[in-house]
Amino acid sequence: MSHFFKKQLVVALLFLCSTSYSCQGVTKTTAEKSTDNRIKTGADHFEKYLPLLENKKVGIVTNQTGILTNKVHLVDFLMEKKIKVQTIFAPEHGFRGTADAGEHVVDGKDAQTGISIISIYGDNKKPKKEQLAKIDIMIFDLQDVGARFYTYISSLHYVMEACAELNIPLIILDRPNPNGGIIDGPLLEKECTSFVGMHPIPLLHGMTIGEYAQMINGEKWLKNGMQCKLTVIECSNYKRSMNYSLLVKPSPNLPNDQSINLYASLCLFEGTNVSVGRGTENQFQIYGSPFLPETTFSFIPKANFGAKDPLYNGKKCYGEDLTNYPKLNQLELKWLIKAYDNTADKSKFFNAFFTKLAGTKNLQKQIEEGVSETAIRDSWKQDLIGFKKMRTPYLLY
Repeated sequence: MSHFFKKQLVVALLFLCSTSYSCQGVTKTTAEKSTDNRIKTGADHFEKYLPLLENKKVGIVTNQTGILTNKVHLVDFLMEKKIKVQTIFAPEHGFRGTADAGEHVVDGKDAQTGISIISIYGDNKKPKKEQLAKIDIMIFDLQDVGARFYTYISSLHYVMEACAELNIPLIILDRPNPNGGIIDGPLLEKECTSFVGMHPIPLLHGMTIGEYAQMINGEKWLKNGMQCKLTVIECSNYKRSMNYSLLVKPSPNLPNDQSINLYASLCLFEGTNVSVGRGTENQFQIYGSPFLPETTFSFIPKANFGAKDPLYNGKKCYGEDLTNYPKLNQLELKWLIKAYDNTADKSKFFNAFFTKLAGTKNLQKQIEEGVSETAIRDSWKQDLIGFKKMRTPYLLY
């Protein structure tokens, strides 16, 4: 080989090494580099949590969202690894995620593994001492969507409290928040505390489950200021500004990215006489009622998966189709205000649930008094500044 070609070969090799992801042994291709940079959830980092589970009796709080990237369920994966899974604790919608919102979920056994399932929704929101008697360590793996009234973070509170009381360590397998870039809405007022709002946070909090657990601990929100022995297995390659599509539906009526993005804004309608599309294929992507003016868009709710008896079952509802609405980066109030303004009998628009969802009595009052959306937003500003400052020590991403 001539000196010229040797020189060219060296230059080419140096170029490849400087531009490729790795030059140790085998150079990785661009496609391989892209794969390596994919978001990995806490569940995917099994090398970090499996050693903590060896020879331990394990309890798991999870549902259909507790899966690895290859869509193998966490419970099945742990069983394959000979981990001693004692009990599955199921949140709202149940272990397989098939129950309606608010539907009573019964205890039982998982048909695939035979493991006992205990519901932590309804009358048993907090695992009882006897239910944790044979548990050495707990795992929490649920996909949240970043809204205060999405009850998985309320279940998190009670699981942390139960673990703190019995000195049981808790491992959080963290997952990205699909609305992680949004912090908006009124802060919860103490007198409005309920299972759909337990802590003084805005309606959209912009945190992951792991970050939120650290805040619960750090702010001493558990009973008597107790703190839970907490380990968070973090996601990798994740930033809260990223778009993140869920591998499975987090609950029966959140079927896609659009519904998850619109959820916080449209869920306020659940405290009114307006349907959010339960009983259709476009849940939380449309809204309407028989009491709104006739428009070119209408829908008729019918019983379906996730809505056995939807609001206005079999009745024509008029409203708006938001299935192709651009992605939101804030809590949107205009649809709520518009529906209120266009309802003839305004005395029947709101119901008692609205204040629990809003976390404040003030929002209903502002809408009824005709306060502008801009002025309503201004009323939240100082509280949001304070919340952002409070949450800073707990952020992981």
